[in-house]
Amino acid sequence: MSRRVLIASFEHEQDVLKATDEVRRRGLRIIDVFTPYPVHGIDRAMGLKPSKLTWVCFVCGLVGAVGMLCFQHWANAVSWPIDIGGKPWNSLPAELPVGFEMMVLLAGFGSVFALFAVCRLFPGAKPKNLMPRATDDRFVLVLDQDAAPFDIQQLETLLADHDVVTVEEQVLD
Repeated sequence: MSRRVLIASFEHEQDVLKATDEVRRRGLRIIDVFTPYPVHGIDRAMGLKPSKLTWVCFVCGLVGAVGMLCFQHWANAVSWPIDIGGKPWNSLPAELPVGFEMMVLLAGFGSVFALFAVCRLFPGAKPKNLMPRATDDRFVLVLDQDAAPFDIQQLETLLADHDVVTVEEQVLD
């Protein structure tokens, strides 16, 4: 399914911040903002919600730690209890380092795979470069033209107030 988008490029980060905030307040749908470096406040200007990636990391770490602690308890106290010098079979302090390492391992892998899934970065994915200078020296705002209150002339005058460099329409596949 193809989608029509409007791509506006800016030279300065303050311009793209103000334009993004103004466009969002007018009710237009922002697809993304591409910048050559991280811009402080762009997430608030776009109206983004906090990321759920921290919860994915927490759940994966919790599964790793609890799973390894349960496995070690089962292996040491249930499946193959060995009495070595009168030490207890279910010694939690002996199991904590390996449980911690498994927590870190699964939290890291889970976060990376969740990020790849959300960003659709799978093997064989083809990159979509909307504007070649977007990652070099331009700040690019991409708007969805299929939104109901979209008027190109009114939007071009709005963006001109924010020192827009270029405005162009594209069709995404």
